[in-house]
Amino acid sequence: MNQQGENGMYFEGSYNYSIVILSIAIAILASYSALSISAKVAHTRGKHRLFWLLGGSLTMGGGIWSMHFVGMLAFHFPMDVKYDGVLTSLSMLASFLSSFIAFYITKEPKNNWFKMVIGGLIMGSGIVTMHYMGMEAMIMPMEMTYDRNLWLLSAIIALVASYSALFLFLRFRSQSSTSWLKWLSAITMGFAIGGMHYTGMKATKFHSHHEIVMDSHSSVNLFLLYGVTITIVLILFISWAAVFFDRTILEKMAYQDNITGLPNRNEMNRFFDTYVGNKSFAVLFIDLDQFKVINDTLGHNIGDILLKEVGCRLRRFMKNGQQAYRIGGDEFLFIVENSNQEQAEKLATDILESIKEVYRIEGNELYITGSIGISISSIKNHDRAMLLKTADTAMYTAKNSGKNQYQVYNEQTGNTELRKMELQKDMQWAIEAGQFYVVYQPKWNVQTNSLVGFEALLRWNHPRLGVVSPGEFIPIAEETGLIVSLTKWTLNEACRQCKKWKSRGCVNPISVNISIRLFQTDTLINFVKDVLEKTVLDPHLLELEITESMVFLDIDDIIRQLHAIRSLGVKVSMDDFGTGYSSIGLLDRIPIDSLKLDRLFTNDLETSSKRAIINAILLMASDLNLDVIAEGVESQEQIESLTQLGCNIMQGYYYSKPMKVEEIDPWIKSRVLE
Repeated sequence: MNQQGENGMYFEGSYNYSIVILSIAIAILASYSALSISAKVAHTRGKHRLFWLLGGSLTMGGGIWSMHFVGMLAFHFPMDVKYDGVLTSLSMLASFLSSFIAFYITKEPKNNWFKMVIGGLIMGSGIVTMHYMGMEAMIMPMEMTYDRNLWLLSAIIALVASYSALFLFLRFRSQSSTSWLKWLSAITMGFAIGGMHYTGMKATKFHSHHEIVMDSHSSVNLFLLYGVTITIVLILFISWAAVFFDRTILEKMAYQDNITGLPNRNEMNRFFDTYVGNKSFAVLFIDLDQFKVINDTLGHNIGDILLKEVGCRLRRFMKNGQQAYRIGGDEFLFIVENSNQEQAEKLATDILESIKEVYRIEGNELYITGSIGISISSIKNHDRAMLLKTADTAMYTAKNSGKNQYQVYNEQTGNTELRKMELQKDMQWAIEAGQFYVVYQPKWNVQTNSLVGFEALLRWNHPRLGVVSPGEFIPIAEETGLIVSLTKWTLNEACRQCKKWKSRGCVNPISVNISIRLFQTDTLINFVKDVLEKTVLDPHLLELEITESMVFLDIDDIIRQLHAIRSLGVKVSMDDFGTGYSSIGLLDRIPIDSLKLDRLFTNDLETSSKRAIINAILLMASDLNLDVIAEGVESQEQIESLTQLGCNIMQGYYYSKPMKVEEIDPWIKSRVLE
């Protein structure tokens, strides 16, 4: 249709409405794809964020551009129209850059109003720029002018709709990928692009000052057709690549451990979440025994390589129905379907053998072992948490039993661990509640037939469990660090009692066992000073007992602190001598006053080899001016044998079990009568 005006001939085109609908559909789908892709920008970092940012920008920019030129294909004009390649390319660049900048500005999970304003302005301006630059790319024997009001309306539509779409996107992008709110945002953006385009087309007036030959059969512009087709294919490819990346690369990152390559805790949870059936499972909870020491001494790089090597060894045991996972730190898990106890124990034995083989890493020969807990049940009978907890409980039982072994969970194991947890919890406030008390075991000099002191020993009278053995609660206290408070309380109580005895004319030196934890705090010397001053106790009446394994943790520091303690006048003895590590080579350096022979030496004294060992220890102690105290003495025969060998100070049940304070006076009187 054409009209004659003052400035020449005006021309109007017509639309193919099927292609118009297609153009809007392209804009909506491109917007939805772009919003879905760029929604991931806020939840990623580094190169992955850049990937999603570029993908979303290309999809959105390409969608806007494609919609515009599909709309131009829908516009039928009675003459051949060509397009300037440079301006057409620049229009696409404007569309892409505006989308990229808008997404970049609003990439963070939280955005302020200023970023929203700038982002919407850039996106809306990009749509306007792309449209009118694309219009200028048209090459035809006509001139274009614009209706100022309609031009302004098209720009306002682009800006308002861009703000609305961006707001909806930022507000609801945490919704699922099929959220209707995201579709609403895409539809709004699609109609914004379409509304801007067709309003802009309405604002455009085509006119010529010369007569033009009309061609009612003008052909479709192949350049435009190819450009739009390639762009739409590019959008589809980017969307497919993003989905592929999300489902493969990112899923691999989310469900695979990046050090060992084994499935991680997320994959384990997904297995349990999706499992349907009544099969019986064996769960093997694996913990490496010496990994922390290696990690701390050789560095995390060596530790990571070691974990990778362990992962390779565990992979050998993976097969159908038998899957390994790394669930964190130095902890691994095997899930074995349709397994009985015998099969699970066989697998655990093979795994332990594999783990303990030497590792050669960067010139180091490393040796580690593993502790394995086994739990067997079906998910129908136990939930996932209980299955994992029981395997974890059995693993700790194996570790506490000496490591490099496996333990199958049973009711006794569960009860033991439950009791341990209860003791650990109750120990926190047991001191304040007055549940701990001190008992005293006498030391007797056979040669003078007299009492030479007491050893203070801690006891716990639990309100529900009764008297708890030190062998049970001391390891828990050591593990949790509560041993520091317990030792200080015991030392204070023992010194106070020793002072009370002295004030009554009964001079009985007292000895107290000291945990390595107090040496590690480097506060022991100050605390001993404070206790002696507080109780006004003569330093020579106090003796601190250490174990020989202590000095191997930090020899020089322990020796330094022992010298400081002895400089106060406090005595030091080495308890359980001859067990565990041998400290014979250090006895001339360690500042101590006496050795306490472990009960291991007081048994089987009738054997010549045992007597020879004790005789050698006594001769060595004599040369070093050290007293020797024999522990665990229970019979007259033991006393006679030890006395013949030259040991004169005894401690054990033969004289008395550890006694409460109120039992000591009657005991002393009974010994005097004897």
